[in-house]
Amino acid sequence: MRIPVFAANWKMFKTVHEAVAFVREFTAIAESIDRAEIILAPPFTALAGAAEAARNTSIAIAAQDLYFEREGAFTGEVSAAMIKDAGATHVIVGHSGGRRLFGETDEWVNRKTRAAIAAELTPIVCVGETLAEREKGDTLAVLDRQIRAGLDGLSADQIAAGLIAYEPVWAIGTGKNATPAEADEAHRHIRSRLRQWFGGTAADACRILYGGSVKPENIRDLIGLPDVDGALVGGASLDVRSFGEIVSRGTGQVRS
Repeated sequence: MRIPVFAANWKMFKTVHEAVAFVREFTAIAESIDRAEIILAPPFTALAGAAEAARNTSIAIAAQDLYFEREGAFTGEVSAAMIKDAGATHVIVGHSGGRRLFGETDEWVNRKTRAAIAAELTPIVCVGETLAEREKGDTLAVLDRQIRAGLDGLSADQIAAGLIAYEPVWAIGTGKNATPAEADEAHRHIRSRLRQWFGGTAADACRILYGGSVKPENIRDLIGLPDVDGALVGGASLDVRSFGEIVSRGTGQVRS
């Protein structure tokens, strides 16, 4: 049985002090949840502080991105080795922000994914279509392209150990999430492609998260789908209480 994962992507929010305070406050909630993995992704500046605050807790820390080279004259970039040295265990790769705003290609997603795995970081590989692509009926074709190119060359064991996040771009930060039927179709398709290209064992083990305007009010409908194994949460994860409600409702361990 796949253990659900709830990952908080804070994007360009929270100072070091704010990130550390969140981790310390959220620890009590995380320790009360025994059927899920919790991952917090602060900005680069807060990685080390958040990782130290999360030490000896059940909370894992992720970076929001990485560069695929080990080192070099790449001003402003951060390598997988630096991320690991800061105390993170996971890294988000291919988020729609990078694809849409900074021109990140499927090839770059693949190189970043490989770099993360080489540094023994668990990648959270994001895939998903834009509104224009969905309206043209290209959703499944886009997912095929992103999965095939983004995961090219990975082994079945690496797929089994990794995480994939389906995030329809049109639902991110808009307050509009995919309907259960839309999410179900996308997640089923992703898992079927993993089964076809990497084998049944890898497909059954890989956890596929939903991302896109996840809130306490909709998490139960999403997590109840057979191929949704958790959530990558943006804006609703910035508040301790809100993210705690998502985790507790998503695991059926509703707090009073």
